[in-house]
Amino acid sequence: MDVLKYKGYEGTAEVDMDRLVCRGKILFIGDLVTYIAGSPEGLQGAFEAAVDDYIETCEAIGKEPQKPFRGQFQLRISPDLHRAAALRAVQEQRSLNDLVGHALSHYLDAPCEVNHTVTITLHGTSQGITETLAAAVSGGTAWGGAHVTH
Repeated sequence: MDVLKYKGYEGTAEVDMDRLVCRGKILFIGDLVTYIAGSPEGLQGAFEAAVDDYIETCEAIGKEPQKPFRGQFQLRISPDLHRAAALRAVQEQRSLNDLVGHALSHYLDAPCEVNHTVTITLHGTSQGITETLAAAVSGGTAWGGAHVTH
């Protein structure tokens, strides 16, 4: 999904094939603010106009415009994980908030790569299957981490 950005707000960019228009909504606020354009080229402008209108409308009615993120969110984890994180924070002489923020930052900044190791063991007289698997192991990325024994 494409995300539009303007004045600290983010919004979706979608194509409505039933109505043949581009549309979206401002993300991460409780108020529902939508926008529509006749083409992808016009969607950014419609989004910016919707953000500006939202801010102006809030000011006109004496309401504080919602901000997408306050830097706070509620997290539900197991008591054992909570305990382990709290102990780790104490060991590192840092707050639990700092520890979780640090861990989350490292998780989000880490390269996203998956490596698998597969072990296949064949019993019996399966020489043809073993040779086929051995060829796949030595030749391709799909089987690059596999080990064949017989």
